Amino acid sequence: MAVVDPRKQSFNRFRRWLRTIVDFSAYLTVRLLVAVIQTLPLDVGNRLCLNLAKLASGPLGIRKRTTDGNLRKIFPKADATTRTRLAFAMWHSLLLMVCEIAWAQRRLHLVNWRKHVYIDQTKSILRLYLSERPIVGVTGHFGNFEVGGYVTGLMGFSTLTIARELDNPFLHRWVERFRGAKGQQMVDKEGCAPIVDRHLQQGGILSLLADQHAGPKGCWVEFLGQIASSHKALALFSLSNNAPMMVGYMRRIAGKPMQFELGTTGIIDPTDPDSPEASGVSTLTRWYNQRLAEAIQKGIEQYWWLHRRWREPPEKIAKRLKKHASKIAG
Repeated sequence: MAVVDPRKQSFNRFRRWLRTIVDFSAYLTVRLLVAVIQTLPLDVGNRLCLNLAKLASGPLGIRKRTTDGNLRKIFPKADATTRTRLAFAMWHSLLLMVCEIAWAQRRLHLVNWRKHVYIDQTKSILRLYLSERPIVGVTGHFGNFEVGGYVTGLMGFSTLTIARELDNPFLHRWVERFRGAKGQQMVDKEGCAPIVDRHLQQGGILSLLADQHAGPKGCWVEFLGQIASSHKALALFSLSNNAPMMVGYMRRIAGKPMQFELGTTGIIDPTDPDSPEASGVSTLTRWYNQRLAEAIQKGIEQYWWLHRRWREPPEKIAKRLKKHASKIAG
């Protein structure tokens, strides 16, 4: 029988206690900052975000190498000045997104949401949402996707969203309360497949972020002109449940705080014989990446250029992709 060292037990208890103190302190700091932001007028909050964006994209240089590398990749003809301006605009958009999340519960209600949100292609979206069929909603790190989920719930449509659990349990529970305030249900990505399938079989709406790197075993397709790895599960959820897929977005209009356009760049039905793009995982994955790229082109400064979306594929996959590209070119 193994002997437990009491000193090691005491040290582990101390580490857990210290971790709890650190997590709770971080939670209190975030709540205090959010409380301050909630009191700010929109124009003051916007000016604050502009000044913070100058710091983040300038002296602090947060994720500067990754951001500039992505911009070089996607916009090879853009000069250094253009890339710098776009990085600044991205940070402004991202910081403004944080403020808008803080403002949403105080300033975005059932009676006034039309003053803040314009819905493009209203008939197509409502026809799909009211069809009582399962739906796979796809979006990306673009615009204010968090407020997009909040508004969808505000309009009476409950969704299931896959998200990784935050390391800080206090912040995780608080974020979940915001996301679930209007009916958005969260599920951890680990072991979520049975829950998602059951939700779709009951005619539910699934909401997913589609632009996350899926690793070497993902489905390698073109996204914004460059090869990227996408999760196969998104297409599988749609195909295995005969669920229409909609690529949606929630973009800020003219850079104005709390002024959004909610829209779609495409809806595809796996049961439609006239939609060959929905015939398999690869073709459907390629389709939604193209539609997501179309959404991003409506406001490129609102995309998260700071995350590592594009990575080098394994050698075997790179050769296969090169061979496929040469066949198309020939």
